[in-house]
Amino acid sequence: MDAQITDLPTLIARYKSDSESVYNTWFVGGEARMKAFRSIRLGVRNTVSAISAGTFGNDFKGSPLEVVLAAITEQKQVFEGAAHPFYWKPKLRIPDIYENEVNKKAFGLFLNACLNATQEGQVLAEMSRLAALAIKGLGPSVASIVYFLHPTLVPPFNTAIVNGFNTLFGAKLKLGSWESYFAMREAMLRTNEQHRMLLSNDLGALAGLLFEIGSNRIVLPGNADSVLHEVQEVAQRVAKKRHEQTLHDAQEASEHTQTQHVLIRIGRALGYDVFVARNDRNRTCGGDSFAMLTLPRLPALALPVDVRQTVELIDVLWFSKGGTQLVCAFEVEQSTSIYSGILRMKDLAMSIPDQQSHFYLVAPEAREQEVVAQMLRPAMQGGGDSFRLGYLPSGELRQQCDALCRFGVDRSVLLKMARSHNLT
Repeated sequence: MDAQITDLPTLIARYKSDSESVYNTWFVGGEARMKAFRSIRLGVRNTVSAISAGTFGNDFKGSPLEVVLAAITEQKQVFEGAAHPFYWKPKLRIPDIYENEVNKKAFGLFLNACLNATQEGQVLAEMSRLAALAIKGLGPSVASIVYFLHPTLVPPFNTAIVNGFNTLFGAKLKLGSWESYFAMREAMLRTNEQHRMLLSNDLGALAGLLFEIGSNRIVLPGNADSVLHEVQEVAQRVAKKRHEQTLHDAQEASEHTQTQHVLIRIGRALGYDVFVARNDRNRTCGGDSFAMLTLPRLPALALPVDVRQTVELIDVLWFSKGGTQLVCAFEVEQSTSIYSGILRMKDLAMSIPDQQSHFYLVAPEAREQEVVAQMLRPAMQGGGDSFRLGYLPSGELRQQCDALCRFGVDRSVLLKMARSHNLT
């Protein structure tokens, strides 16, 4: 299949230059995307473990798979409906991986094999095996999970992406067809190879372009008249919604930065060394440069390389002065995944079990019930005394910043504000 337009580089340039495209708001501009990969991998591993142990359950809700899909669906518009194919529809008995133990175990084996695969052929073989099983209701939508395990090999698959592909390539692929998915993947790999210098090894960049075309946010020159005639009002609503979302994201990013600034100020006032997420060091707030107020690099904790890379993305860390004792870790979640934040901090806690550290989720008061509910999930429990987890309301924290800096002696100043179950 060959693209129906001859000037694909120009189309890619339009896509990349649009500040509100998913390329800029998600692929290269989404901080949450960077943090999601390891958290989703951990969630998939938990799903495999639960299926193996017989504790997965017989419904999507409450299962570790729900945690995985919740983290995926929060990856901006591209994955907005990624969880829908996995909802248990009892009247239709689909997808048949909840009540059917044979299918459930096959799904677990598939996820485990994809987790451990190191080569393209292994991933494709597993996807082909799953397709051959023809599990009722379980189709190529699983690609949206596997993408986060192998982003250079497996593109995501949803309605808008398929529509965009069909429009760009003049194809007639079907959403629920494995055959269609494999055909789309091959064409995407070939196109991505031809235009890799304009896109990325990560297939998410090209998938985002197809998503924009399929959502009628990007209209192809040869398709303009018919598209604008048929869906002009829809396209305008999509554009308006995207613009509003972009403004909302910008506001949340500002509040996120303000909250990080408050945590940096309080930590320094209490006499701690402070580390801020490596991708946030170039930020400023209130005239203060984060780089000037924080450690230039993460202290020498005995962490595996992959864990260390994740820890370096935790929003704010407090360390004992001049030492390597982790005092507190903070994840600021204005609207991003609560699950991912807890998983990152739990991963850190399990890697340094002998340090009596405190871990906090910092989120708006409006999210308190959601935060507490996620803290109490069975999948988020465990770790004993090494995982002291609490919730701090970000609005109150910002309001009380000066008082905490002035009257606080050590990390205990946070305890009266925190909602927690095992902080001491």
